[in-house]
Amino acid sequence: MAIERSAHATWEGDLRSGAGRFDVGSGAIGGQEVTFASRFEEPGGKTSPEELIAAAHATCVSMALANGLAQAGTPPTRLDTNAVATLDKQGDGFRITSMRLSIRGEVDGLDEDGFRAAAEQAKEGCPVSNALADSVEITLDASLA
Repeated sequence: MAIERSAHATWEGDLRSGAGRFDVGSGAIGGQEVTFASRFEEPGGKTSPEELIAAAHATCVSMALANGLAQAGTPPTRLDTNAVATLDKQGDGFRITSMRLSIRGEVDGLDEDGFRAAAEQAKEGCPVSNALADSVEITLDASLA
């Protein structure tokens, strides 16, 4: 059974002076503004597509890791995951060139090597990682807190 999620965006005006808004289908995020400045300069309280991808990746890896740890009999007490998406100029345009993941975990009954291995497996199995894998360098720093 395929799962579909949706979003809607509207943009008005040109790139530099225009603005856009987006909503997600679930209603969890609505009316969020995006501007040229929030994407390429200072956020000013607004978001960007890259920030949203970073949030999706941090969440996806955390969920995959929590599941893997629980299945191995060592459910986590807490996972703190940071994701940093890098948008860089490439040729005539821009692209996301890298995603840096950093995970700190509280997991009883698991050593540092076991945690790193589980985090690496979660990174490899996460659907967002898989969507980015062919075009974005994904690095992982994982350790127990």
